[in-house]
Amino acid sequence: MNPSRLQQALATKEHVWGGWVVGPTSNGPEEFARAGYDYVGFDVQHGYLDDADAALLLRRLEHVPIGTAVRLPSADPAPIGRVLDAGADAVIVAMVESAEQAAAAVAATRYAPAGVRSYGPLRADLGLDPAGHEARATVFAMVETARGLAALDEICAVPGLSGIYVGPADLAICLGHRPAQAWTAPVVQEAIARIHATAAAAGLIAGVHAGAGVPGKAMARLGFQMITLASETQALRRGVAEHLREAQ
Repeated sequence: MNPSRLQQALATKEHVWGGWVVGPTSNGPEEFARAGYDYVGFDVQHGYLDDADAALLLRRLEHVPIGTAVRLPSADPAPIGRVLDAGADAVIVAMVESAEQAAAAVAATRYAPAGVRSYGPLRADLGLDPAGHEARATVFAMVETARGLAALDEICAVPGLSGIYVGPADLAICLGHRPAQAWTAPVVQEAIARIHATAAAAGLIAGVHAGAGVPGKAMARLGFQMITLASETQALRRGVAEHLREAQ
């Protein structure tokens, strides 16, 4: 099986830019692709989507040139397996606070004896080979809490983990600041820099949920490779405001 679109981008580009989808939109992912984004993330943790919604949206992107990731609230193997069967290139598991939780996330993407994923391929274009399905499954552990930060070295040492994905808002809250201060509070910026350095030293992909272009640029300068920018709702809000400004 060929590498996923996300894996291809990560292997060839210094910075891989992502959009984010929080609702059941079919046009949003296609517009991100049209704009030149490398991947789109589907938010099953905070968005108005469940894993079944994400699976349907993933099936629609079979012939759209963009990588895909799904953020899930836990390492529960059933939803992870469903979105991978539907073609997700990556899963991002939220609120990982220990090596054991990171290992559970990896196990959910692997078949026996290495893991607990159940075999149930849905996409004809992905074939039937279990080894191929495992090979294209990229798995990120989100580090976004004080406990996760304290266990960072152990999390990064988990075999099979592809990368670390920073959640700045929750990280800021855990460090005593408002979410908007993630990009200005020195203690939060120091924590983000430490996460990047530790992930890079472990040979892992360093990803971050920047949420906008300006912090995205800063994170790229810091060395992060996988950087999520605006969600479809943010892009819509900015676009409609600009159209109204022009008209008035």
